[in-house]
Amino acid sequence: MDRSESGAANRSGTLVSPERMIAEARKAFFVMFGFLALIWLVQLVNFTDDYAPAREYGVVSGDLDTLPHILTAPFLHWSWAHIESNSGPLFIFGFLAAYRGVVRFLGLSLLVAVTSGVTVWFFEGGNADTVGASGLIFGYFGYVVVRGLFDRHLVDTLIGIVMAASFAYMLTVAVPGTPGVSWLAHLGGLIGGLAGAWLFRDRKRATATPTSTKDIDKPSNPGTGTGTGTGTDRADLYKELGDLGLL
Repeated sequence: MDRSESGAANRSGTLVSPERMIAEARKAFFVMFGFLALIWLVQLVNFTDDYAPAREYGVVSGDLDTLPHILTAPFLHWSWAHIESNSGPLFIFGFLAAYRGVVRFLGLSLLVAVTSGVTVWFFEGGNADTVGASGLIFGYFGYVVVRGLFDRHLVDTLIGIVMAASFAYMLTVAVPGTPGVSWLAHLGGLIGGLAGAWLFRDRKRATATPTSTKDIDKPSNPGTGTGTGTGTDRADLYKELGDLGLL
């Protein structure tokens, strides 16, 4: 296979250039930088008003008046330590979730905010007022871990494996047992991220078929006409690495 062609188009014939991927990554960076700046600005207002916005716009289980707050609660935090602990993971997983496409990422964010907030609204006990971006973090984490499997992007699959191995400890606060932590918000966000990986999958790539003989494996033994089936996988990996500018 001609490596220059494999880096220029995917199996569906859609052009995928390194320049386009870099442009999307740049947009993802600024989107996440802007989001972090916004929640820190909100935290400053929250702090100066003695955390009245957090009390007023959090999600309280079973309270119909707070149901719309599932869209405001992710922007609010209970303390500086709370927002500091969320900021790093939010930026990392948010960027990785967004670099394949900001529009898709915005849809994912809405889905995760809803699944996290609704889970809290239905199942949280003790009349607790729940706020924080950790539901989004768990949603982005789940999305990044499995996205490559649904999109059939080999590089994304490798990223997912690395993230799952590096941050598996996060799942300990998605189950009951951590005092003062809304594990339901985490679990709801994680479910939303996993669902989003399927709902927002790259359907063209997943259903595409080879369009030229260059995309079809050549037999490993010309005399028998049998092949190993590894040529296309290797070519896909070359293409993914080439798209990221690594080849």
